[in-house]
Amino acid sequence: MTTGPRVLLYSDDRTVRDHVRLAVGPRLGAGAPEIAWTEAATGPAVTSAVRAGGFDLLVLDGEADKAGGMGLCRQLKNEVYACPPVVILSGRRDDAWLASWSLADAVVPRPLDPVELQRAVAETVTQKI
Repeated sequence: MTTGPRVLLYSDDRTVRDHVRLAVGPRLGAGAPEIAWTEAATGPAVTSAVRAGGFDLLVLDGEADKAGGMGLCRQLKNEVYACPPVVILSGRRDDAWLASWSLADAVVPRPLDPVELQRAVAETVTQKI
């Protein structure tokens, strides 16, 4: 049995996390193994989980309060050896320049389009696997 990708999903808002999981779906494609989601609601939880390792992809909410996903992404990319690829959920399409500063591998703007989000996750996670 093959295992699916391990994805860390960060947002301080449970509804955002639920929306992302629903939009991406349980698998990256027909017949693919199920995605193993791990959720985090705080910046320190993300940092701790990523340092512990074992993730193929990080999906970080750039609009999260206290610790935004873009700042976390930049920190992780600079401090964690072999940091997994990162998809940033940005506040709007015009924030792409800021997401590039964060060193994100992909950016999906709000409002979240399920097709665009699923495609970004699928393409970005294959960079790691």
